[in-house]
Amino acid sequence: MLRMSKLFVRTLRENPADAEVESHKLLVRAGYIRRAAPGVYTWLPLGLRVLRKVEQIIREEMDAAGAQEMHFPALLPREPYEATGRWDDYGPNLFRLKDRRDNDYLLAPTHEEMFTLAVKDMCSSYKDLPLNLYQFQTKYRDEARPRAGLLRTREFVMKDAYSFDIDDAGLDVSYQIMRDAYERVFERLGVPYVIVQATSGAMGGSRSEEFLSPIDVGEDTFVVSDGGYAANTEAVTTPEQEELDYSQVPEPETLDTPDSTTIALLVDFANEARPREDRPWQASDTMKNVVVVATHPDGERELLVIGMPGDRDADLKRIEANLAPAEVEMAMPEDLEKHPELVPGYIGPKFIGPNSPNRTVGEDGKPVGSVRYLLDPHVQRGSAWITGGDAEEKHSFNMVYGRDFEADGFIEAVEVREGDEAPDGSGPLRIQRGIEIGHIFQLGRKYAEALDLKVLDENGKAVVVTMGSYGIGVSRIVAALAERNHDELGLMWPANVAPAQVHVLATGKDADVFGTAENIGEELSAKGIEVLYDDRQKVSAGVKFKDYELLGLPYAVVVGRGLQNGVVELRDRREGTSVEVKVAGAVQELAKLMGD
Repeated sequence: MLRMSKLFVRTLRENPADAEVESHKLLVRAGYIRRAAPGVYTWLPLGLRVLRKVEQIIREEMDAAGAQEMHFPALLPREPYEATGRWDDYGPNLFRLKDRRDNDYLLAPTHEEMFTLAVKDMCSSYKDLPLNLYQFQTKYRDEARPRAGLLRTREFVMKDAYSFDIDDAGLDVSYQIMRDAYERVFERLGVPYVIVQATSGAMGGSRSEEFLSPIDVGEDTFVVSDGGYAANTEAVTTPEQEELDYSQVPEPETLDTPDSTTIALLVDFANEARPREDRPWQASDTMKNVVVVATHPDGERELLVIGMPGDRDADLKRIEANLAPAEVEMAMPEDLEKHPELVPGYIGPKFIGPNSPNRTVGEDGKPVGSVRYLLDPHVQRGSAWITGGDAEEKHSFNMVYGRDFEADGFIEAVEVREGDEAPDGSGPLRIQRGIEIGHIFQLGRKYAEALDLKVLDENGKAVVVTMGSYGIGVSRIVAALAERNHDELGLMWPANVAPAQVHVLATGKDADVFGTAENIGEELSAKGIEVLYDDRQKVSAGVKFKDYELLGLPYAVVVGRGLQNGVVELRDRREGTSVEVKVAGAVQELAKLMGD
């Protein structure tokens, strides 16, 4: 039985100054976690109990699915990550360090390499497969902007599992087993979820799906359609566009466009200077050329121009997802100074892309001499645009893609909007926000090939093993549960993850009150029910009630004034109900309330 008088906890009445979301505010105020550094948190006793219960539910489902638990160190040598390219691919997100002998190490952001090497050391035949291994381990990523408490941190607890199969058919089976297990995990935890298509990013591989818990404070944006399509916005693709007939489009014309420094002003100018016969010009008739910088893992900064409809904003997260593992940011004035052909606010396609007069091909076959030009797929081949005229206060009209300019390729670059068509034709998209709580990948043979993981097949031939990766953000789930289970007074934990099931409060000064509360607590504990007993002698009833509401245990027994009438109060924190019962039957009545 936990006792408040001995428990290492201190509740706070005020929200921490840096807290932005409710889970962060309440977990700190209730004494579940404590900030150690930006994006780094200490788990206090009550918080650790919640974390361990979440872990145990995940562990039970992993074991039931046939996976085997092990545990790797978090401090790892450089060599395996260099072999797979991720020593560089992770860029500044990786915590790198040296030992006293000047050897390179890292704090692991994820453990694909180590699992692969362990299997390589111990498995040599197809008879050893299929195999699924998992661990609970702390991961480290040097997040540039840690925020929102446990939702975006530099140190976090993850369950990561890896399947190993002899062929792709086996991988399909292993992947589905883990997918089903994840659904059982989140159903047991009571965390609503949506499974969405996702990008693989630095992980690599083919199939990739995220488990997102829909909530307004979530940092992930995803889309769903009534027809069943669901995807992270980073993974949404634009439906294929048919080539348009441009035979009636006049030749390009470059006009002076004074004071047309925005899309809205440009549209106003076009409607006044070159009105259309069929309808007014709109922002969707303009094409803006956005300049970004992609910083590659080797430190190279590549300038890119991306053409997109003027009525849409660029989505840097989508651009970055499609240029992974590079990091993407908007170009700065100093970046543009190196390319005088790019006139800010008036960039057109004339001096960029494959048809640029500056474009040559280097000895390595790569284009040099002009900036690479990519188009968002909303720019259809044969479509005509008003776009930059490559000179101050000039714009070009009737610029047709495929006739007047070309591009080096396509990239999904613009924001996905409510009402856009789903790529699979299943209807218009609805946009929601969510917290990523799980991510599963079909890795294929990327890591096995890099680390030479092979086994002998039935014919005695050495074949490369194919892998799957399956992660759950354990500490993030604690935050997701807190976000979904609270009211204006405090937390409201589900019984299966609460630090204890019953909060016993002694709210009087008489010895009988404390003695009765003690006895009830001991009787509950004897029945295997976890109890937190507020036995503090010199703390007012009001403070005890506030702590009970803040800590959020699902049930409470209040021993106080009613004791003189032989009754105690039973409370259900989640339902907000209370009932008085006789002292003698309090434990039995509480068991009924708890559903036992």
